[in-house]
Amino acid sequence: MNTVARKEKEDAWSHAIIGAATEVHRTLGPGFPEAIYEEAVCMELQLRQIPFKRQGDVQVRYKGNIIGSGRIDLRIGDSVIVELKAVGTLASVHIAQVRSYLRATGYQLGMLFNFNVRILKDGGKERIALSPL
Repeated sequence: MNTVARKEKEDAWSHAIIGAATEVHRTLGPGFPEAIYEEAVCMELQLRQIPFKRQGDVQVRYKGNIIGSGRIDLRIGDSVIVELKAVGTLASVHIAQVRSYLRATGYQLGMLFNFNVRILKDGGKERIALSPL
């Protein structure tokens, strides 16, 4: 897939994912554990017929050797990683986690949502993109 087509696909997924997360946050509000939001987001993605994989493993490599694995909350289609949090404030370590998953998978776009905020658009979401090598 060429870069323009990939970018358009990622933008379309991004818009759809934000819509699904916003609906979950609008319906549930803040205060629940992360697992509750993950279940609700998965239900919302299914209702919107957005293809996803939940709690997928990602192998961590060092100098060509597998040294461990991580677990990604959601993979949308074959191009976007989504991490869900329910914390007081998103921290730089949360953004670093998404960046690490992007590097490990080769994906270019990650989204990070924190459902423990009053309004999702005010500090509750981050779009994280890696530049292609």
